[in-house]
Amino acid sequence: MRRNLLLLTFLLIVSGIKAQKVDSIYFHLYTDSLKKGQHNYINVDGKLSNGRWLPLTAKEIKFSCSSAMFQGNELIIPADFKEEKVTVKAVLKANPSIVIERTIWIKTKPDGELPSIEEVMKPAEPKTKTKKRQ
Repeated sequence: MRRNLLLLTFLLIVSGIKAQKVDSIYFHLYTDSLKKGQHNYINVDGKLSNGRWLPLTAKEIKFSCSSAMFQGNELIIPADFKEEKVTVKAVLKANPSIVIERTIWIKTKPDGELPSIEEVMKPAEPKTKTKKRQ
């Protein structure tokens, strides 16, 4: 009886460990383009065999890009960068056969100006009612 209980416990532990294995990895980027002169966070999530998602860092992922440099999960695009896009590669360190690559565009238009404090604090003008045509 005790031997069967130990065997059952062992099997549950082994199956629990197996359920936590990363089956695939995906880019979940916060933006559709990268900014020059900034550290751009590259978000990679692992899909576990039990269907759950796990955020991954440079501890679990080997990042590479032929035309820019990584520091951890951050891709550094120099301010004088000339290319219009980069290709980012992520390899799962625990299983190097799990690889993804993605081409990401570099932002070309400047960010719009933010409104001033006065503009933000200005009360909204009342809406005028219009008569319906009959």
